[in-house]
Amino acid sequence: MSAPSGVLVVGAGAAGLAVVETLRRKGYRERITLLGEESGAPYDRPPLSKQVLAGTWEAERTHLRTRAVLDALEAEFVLGARASALDATTRTVRTAGGAELNAEAVVLATGLHARRLPGLSGTAGVHVLRTLDDAVGLRRELLEARRVVVVGDGVLGSEIAATARLMGADVTLAGPQAAPMREQLGPAAAELLAALHTAHGVRLRTHALVDGLVTAGGRVTGVRLAGGDTIPADLVVSAVGSTPATDWLAGSGLVLDDGVVCDSRCRAADGVYAAGDVARFHHEALGRSLRLENRTNATEHALSVAANILGEDRPYRPVPYFWTDQLGAKIQVYGLPTPSATLRIVEGSTELGRFVALYLDDEDRPLAVLGWNMPKQARLHRRLLLDRYAPTPRPESAATGTTA
Repeated sequence: MSAPSGVLVVGAGAAGLAVVETLRRKGYRERITLLGEESGAPYDRPPLSKQVLAGTWEAERTHLRTRAVLDALEAEFVLGARASALDATTRTVRTAGGAELNAEAVVLATGLHARRLPGLSGTAGVHVLRTLDDAVGLRRELLEARRVVVVGDGVLGSEIAATARLMGADVTLAGPQAAPMREQLGPAAAELLAALHTAHGVRLRTHALVDGLVTAGGRVTGVRLAGGDTIPADLVVSAVGSTPATDWLAGSGLVLDDGVVCDSRCRAADGVYAAGDVARFHHEALGRSLRLENRTNATEHALSVAANILGEDRPYRPVPYFWTDQLGAKIQVYGLPTPSATLRIVEGSTELGRFVALYLDDEDRPLAVLGWNMPKQARLHRRLLLDRYAPTPRPESAATGTTA
């Protein structure tokens, strides 16, 4: 039996496709196979909770590339096939249909599964939003729904609530935090987001834990909270987070800990790499592991994976970044804010709804940058974070104290 050759990418989302494209752009001409669970062409996820849900985009507009561009990659696309097992030693992937695929290098880019609250599934009118089909189905029901309850006050839940409200629904956003996205934005910025939602008519139920559903005739009619209150609902969206899609990797020999554990070169094992939402990588500049769930990370991580497959020995040291668009506000965050950080406005003002702010640590050093309807200015302030997150290696002469 000949030794495995080529590259096998498991996961046909943004990260997986970016690995394929980067390998080809860098001149790699060996066999590449892209294995994906969904049957359609690779698509982008951020528009699902906004443009697709609102109906301003048709589903096809989310496709990452045209058919002609995909064909030009000269890669084998095996779509509609779910990976069910991996032997990391032989770099062999088995699918649910019984096929076996192997390669010299395997890239794991399987992303996330939507987390579901117990009791919030199997009932008509209850939805999650993770896939394109989820978005299309949710939009169909949103057009008929009058009272919508979104359970979960993180990024996705806040975006869905905002979109549903703009579509004219009576919306309640219920979650355990004191304000929407408090974990991602910190208390001060989260209160601004709460005020924005309230001003647009979104009802906020903060510090709310869901106890179950109220149903009639097999369809949801309300959400019951732990304190005994019931929120009437024609439609419920569960947006309580997600989990890395690693269940199929049990027994693979890889280390799994809230994701696929990798070194700073994105390696999970010899010849096995991980990219995107599913990967927990060692960030050399921070000295700890991170798993980042955002679209920008999917692409940047893929670039590093492809480079390391080709022997470039490139550590992955990103400045973490995410963005969200809600109710006319474009919010961007560079870095990793902490709940205790001080928020200092450095451009614009909250009153105008356009500002840039720095998150400062106890020593007044910038931890993160927040942009609120000032994307260009926020990106300029990103440079303040480079020494913390992505330091430039010093020349060898400087490191040793010698002169050139």
